[in-house]
Amino acid sequence: MTQPRRATIGDIAARAGVSIGAVSFALNDRPGVSAETRSRIKAIAAELGWRPHTAARALSGARADAVGFVLNRPARALGTESFFGDLISGIQLGLTSAGGGGRDGSAPTSHVALNLLVARDLDEEVEVYREWWSGHRVDGVLVIDPREDDPRLRLLESIGMPFVVIGSHPSTTGTGPSVWIDDVAAADTLFGYLHALGHRRFAHVAGRAEFEHTALRQAALVGFARSAGLEMAETITTDYSAAAAADATRRLLSLPVRPSVIVYDNDVLAVSGLGVAAEMGVDVPGDLSVASFDDSVMAQLVRPALTTLTRDTVELGERATRLLLDQLASSERLASRPGPALTLTVRASTAPPRR
Repeated sequence: MTQPRRATIGDIAARAGVSIGAVSFALNDRPGVSAETRSRIKAIAAELGWRPHTAARALSGARADAVGFVLNRPARALGTESFFGDLISGIQLGLTSAGGGGRDGSAPTSHVALNLLVARDLDEEVEVYREWWSGHRVDGVLVIDPREDDPRLRLLESIGMPFVVIGSHPSTTGTGPSVWIDDVAAADTLFGYLHALGHRRFAHVAGRAEFEHTALRQAALVGFARSAGLEMAETITTDYSAAAAADATRRLLSLPVRPSVIVYDNDVLAVSGLGVAAEMGVDVPGDLSVASFDDSVMAQLVRPALTTLTRDTVELGERATRLLLDQLASSERLASRPGPALTLTVRASTAPPRR
């Protein structure tokens, strides 16, 4: 069976009764054709299902009409972390609303695609950015999990690739902007509530040590311990896997003097910790309070339901995407923007410690 042929700009020109040059001007939004002709050519292109060829688009200097997002996480872990599903939904929503669609389900008038890739390590992530930029695959990227002296951001700055960071604080002036949530304030809110319940022995089961938000939360616990006079303030870093969280929890609950509260960096770690507490006969919240920096449906459905910091992760992705699209449309570096507010959601996993 003969495969259908891809539509070309020659097909569009023949249908519209104009030259190939006029079609090129119209599709690349360049001057040289009237608004009426441009609109008619674009309508015919959409009808024929025409898509630009990547190599030709790169040579012409036209926009790729795509943004990139690389996740540097174990592929197996992504299936259990609802945060990334919600974040990607928000990114897609931001791209759709940029084209005229929105939360009401209205159809977009144009389309900006999302190139999504899971990288095995930092070196692979950096190489993906190089390939995307040299191959004209994306116009800009969203970067998550910033690090101290981040090599990814140095690369993006050096090659001139627009980017937006999803991070914990506003970017420094003159660099790519961020959409940020204050992890220090968030930590102080959660630690302060648990301290008000009467807890004095804190443990923190965190994510990867190199991530900026991990370091900020760890430092916040150290500072809080100093100011509040805590008896214990220990952080154990993990690779975000349930197995690592279980191992860390067993170590903490096997101490001669164990913590009265454990705060986990996300809901997957916290649910794993709940399982270990049950395994070891530690009553939650009677003998141990458990809380998480991350909320999800899973955190609400386990028993006892988890006390968490709640954010609108879909909105976080949407805000970051809109900032990136605004940056692509601007010749100046834009300012960072705050992300959605965090709220403390108290559920059954926390209570005053037994005396």
